[in-house]
Amino acid sequence: MRTRRAATAGKLTVVLATLALVLAGCGGPSPRAWAASVCESLTPWRAEINKLTSSTQQQMTAQTTPAQAKENLVRLFAGAEQASETARRKVEQAGVPETDHGEEISAGFRASLSKMRDAYGRARDTIDGLDTGEATAFYNGVRAAVETLNKEYDASALDTGKLSSTELKQAFDEVPECR
Repeated sequence: MRTRRAATAGKLTVVLATLALVLAGCGGPSPRAWAASVCESLTPWRAEINKLTSSTQQQMTAQTTPAQAKENLVRLFAGAEQASETARRKVEQAGVPETDHGEEISAGFRASLSKMRDAYGRARDTIDGLDTGEATAFYNGVRAAVETLNKEYDASALDTGKLSSTELKQAFDEVPECR
């Protein structure tokens, strides 16, 4: 009886070890699959950022009190911060593309989204800390926060034209999710 169990356990160990080697040998998603996944992750994020931009411009010109504007802007920037984190998480879940420098490229996308998320968070915190007692001072503070956000946002942008993978450049140009 012990011999049969030992033999069965030995076979199971060999099967599990072989499976582990096969799975370890599997790479990440193909460049096309990764590009499609990344673009699908960024579509709702772009929509949220566009909405934020439009809403921020409306808040800057609307006939609202500074307190109302502050509440709305804090909520808008918090939404953009959350949307950026959601997109970053989805890009992380997409894995590492099976291509040269795949890890670097994936990390670059995640880092860019992290920097954008943090920029929105700082803008939210800055505006949340503004005093609404004097309208001119409040709106000057909002303008300064938005200018800083724009600079940080621009500095965090990832230039997909500089991807060090011909396969990924082609994939981003070709997959329907990225159009």
